[in-house]
Amino acid sequence: MKIALLGYGKMGHVIERIALERGHEIVLRKDEFNTYDGLSSADVAIDFSVPSAAVNNISSCFHANVPVVSGTTGWLEHYDEMITLCKEKNGGFISSSNFSLGVNLFFEFNEYLAKIMSQFDHYKVDMEEIHHDQKLDAPSGTAISLAKGVIENSNYTNWTLDSPKEHEIHIEAVRVGTVPGTHTVTYNSEVDSIEIKHTAHNREGFALGAVIAAEWLAGKHGVYTMKDVLNLNSK
Repeated sequence: MKIALLGYGKMGHVIERIALERGHEIVLRKDEFNTYDGLSSADVAIDFSVPSAAVNNISSCFHANVPVVSGTTGWLEHYDEMITLCKEKNGGFISSSNFSLGVNLFFEFNEYLAKIMSQFDHYKVDMEEIHHDQKLDAPSGTAISLAKGVIENSNYTNWTLDSPKEHEIHIEAVRVGTVPGTHTVTYNSEVDSIEIKHTAHNREGFALGAVIAAEWLAGKHGVYTMKDVLNLNSK
């Protein structure tokens, strides 16, 4: 399979190595200094760029008739626009705040726990995410996805980085060192706490999940999620 890499930073290099190990060919390594030459020859593109480049990368794929997997966060105010363009161009698209297989299982645990805990209003939920100090957005896209998972399965209506009002989830965003990503969801009461936590040890899990998603998406048309890739929609 021929893969175009859109974004060639640290994650792009790890994705490249894993893709090559799995027998794929890299036909484009796009960074801020080169063009999209080679994109149209790709079977699928993987976008791990920066928020300011993501929309142009994704739309370029749709115009080139190349399915695209995007793991860039911080651009989602344009998400509906990209979905519309994908459908207009009969493209293929997967966007996820986190492609780690473990994190996507963690999303499922989080939603299931939220359904259970919604019956016990003396527990209050809060979240913490810790990432390396070069991460541009806060809170992380993964933390926002976790918050949405709780909101969709409980009486909570919003999340905030500030002091939470009633029915708001507080997210503590920490930036320190080289931490790949740690996410914790805690339900606190006066007598005890219930906690679920995912800790990434390196970037390998994110990269492997993105390549697996790209393998799954190649040749498909439509808008999908990691639930489709992992066959979790029927669970």
